[in-house]
Amino acid sequence: MPPLAERMRPQTLADYIGQEELLGPNGSLTNNIKSNRIPSMILWGPPGVGKTTLANIIATQSKRPFFQLSAINAGVKDVREAIKSAENQKFFDATSPILFIDEIHRFSKSQQDALLGAVEKGVVTLIGATTENPSFEVISALLSRCQVYILNHLSKVNLESMIDKAIKEDNELQKLNIKIKEYEALLKYSSGDGRKLYNLLELIINSYNEGEKIIITNADVENKIQKNIAIYDKSGEQHYDIISAFIKSIRGSDPNAAVYYLACMIEGGEDPKFICRRMIIAASEDIGLANPNALLLANNCFQAVHNIGMPEGRIIMSQCAIYLAQSPKSNASYVAINMAQVAVKEQGIGSVPLHLRNAPTKLMKSLDYGKDYQYAHDHEGNFAKIEFLPEEFSGKAFYVPGINPNELKVKEHLSKLWRGKYGHY
Repeated sequence: MPPLAERMRPQTLADYIGQEELLGPNGSLTNNIKSNRIPSMILWGPPGVGKTTLANIIATQSKRPFFQLSAINAGVKDVREAIKSAENQKFFDATSPILFIDEIHRFSKSQQDALLGAVEKGVVTLIGATTENPSFEVISALLSRCQVYILNHLSKVNLESMIDKAIKEDNELQKLNIKIKEYEALLKYSSGDGRKLYNLLELIINSYNEGEKIIITNADVENKIQKNIAIYDKSGEQHYDIISAFIKSIRGSDPNAAVYYLACMIEGGEDPKFICRRMIIAASEDIGLANPNALLLANNCFQAVHNIGMPEGRIIMSQCAIYLAQSPKSNASYVAINMAQVAVKEQGIGSVPLHLRNAPTKLMKSLDYGKDYQYAHDHEGNFAKIEFLPEEFSGKAFYVPGINPNELKVKEHLSKLWRGKYGHY
């Protein structure tokens, strides 16, 4: 028997719950569906909000052929074969078939390139589903040919409606004596994910003996969930708590805690790219010039995990997390850019000294642009002591070296060059 989430999958817009701004009576997408003017689109939203279901409903209600690929296991060859099949089913002025690509953000550039011609010529109407920001994950040429629709987490009202609908309408649940006394725990652990909600509801119901009256309370849900599943919410509060603990463990130089929280995220199904991005940020924000190799290793970790995937990628992430945690720490670069931005916001962009300005024309040269500039490499030690900051910021030290072996050497070097010009060296 199919799981409850599959049995309750909506077949029409009337059955679809949530996304009222897009799919309500006057929603922009509703009008497109009713008029059968379906643009190529990207459906961007968290898991379990109905992206795949919506694509199926659009195809059904517009009476178009429907082809589906998953970016997890499809290659360029699969894309081309799907496009060829779509071409064979498009006759004269008939509306183009729909090609649905789940998790389109996982497609490589070459795979996305293979879609361009077919989308541009109208051979297919593309519907891509993604949990990632399409601005970063979908190539600009393809993105420019698609309308992006944002799907949000299901609301409390949406989720309660889904529970009630399942108990009332599902053939299997109708046979049972079910009473929902409290909804809060089910909603808490589903975190706006409709599929997760139905999986949890089914888990709770199946935990009762046959013929037993099912009374669902918050305490009952908490108890049964803790006994049956390891909970990691990739989109809710725990997602932010765990990644916060992970970064703070790295910042606090505790490799044991860092690798523990890394394991929590991996076991919970967190996107490895998200973890790697956070380590790149930590390498610069919290380690910086105390150990410049940290940024190189973190960036290489991202590339390596992207290339080889999971589960082997966990070994590389572990190595990187431990390396970052045991590295000396400095936030001097982070503080420097913050201070510089505050200065610009409060005092504006100062006038670039004349000797530093570009002088490509005679007029600019006549105005002393570039005059008296000293080329550093023409001087001893490749250094010429001239003013580089605008007059109003002269002598302002935005970068203050941290107290660690590497930056103490940097401080000593800068002190010799500037001889007290900047207060901190």
